Amino acid sequence: MKQITSAQNPYIKQLVQLQEKAKARRQSGTFIIEGQRELELARKGGYELETVLFVPEMLSETQVSAIAGTKPEYIQISREVYQKLAYRDTTEGVIAIAKTKSLSLMDLVLKENPLILVAEATEKPGNLGAMLRTADAAKLDAVIIANPKTDMYNPNVVRSSVGCLFTNNIATGTTDEVIDYLKKHHINIYCATLQDSAMYHEQEYKTGSALVVGTEATGLTQAWRDASTRNIIIPMQGEIDSMNVSVAAAILIFEAKRQRDFKL
Repeated sequence: MKQITSAQNPYIKQLVQLQEKAKARRQSGTFIIEGQRELELARKGGYELETVLFVPEMLSETQVSAIAGTKPEYIQISREVYQKLAYRDTTEGVIAIAKTKSLSLMDLVLKENPLILVAEATEKPGNLGAMLRTADAAKLDAVIIANPKTDMYNPNVVRSSVGCLFTNNIATGTTDEVIDYLKKHHINIYCATLQDSAMYHEQEYKTGSALVVGTEATGLTQAWRDASTRNIIIPMQGEIDSMNVSVAAAILIFEAKRQRDFKL
């Protein structure tokens, strides 16, 4: 089995670029996954692992194979190399290079009367990851990112979603493309916005529904307000008129799930 002990190894330097640069991920069609649970969820989600690097003092070859399977190439690395690559403070001793997937709307398959979260132009990977985590908890039918500002395979998205990047049905597209897609599939559009809005809990989400949230700074673009079936609002009773977008999304999602009796 191949071994790498120096953090100055050219291959390790390539992986650092893969970790840090969205351009490197786009050009190679690969990204880095760190952590045992994340690797397990990636495999479950159908992601192909190309290479697995592990610290033998932390995990045995048998343990790593049980997590990542037998298909990837395995490389033993030193703790120094692992610390160079590891993105998280807590370490588990294993990192993998995986192939990205197409996130095209054209590849999105939905069941009848789907419940979908649409997030427009989310900039912070942490917010995106938190929404993916909530979407997994609610077992939404899909998460669609309109006008994405964050690389979906950013290590911060993988980390903050605790691997739920791999468990959700995800697609991306421009705002116009997403609106056209929803209308083509006869999905009601409920936009979380301050303008001309009704209370979110007074609407019915039992038929095909898309819950649409925008950025905390500017909210949704006019295209969404024009396309909306109904604008909705979460009542604010304090001094501010908005909340964290991932929190707002969670409130809307679980109201819709409540109306559906928490059935899949």
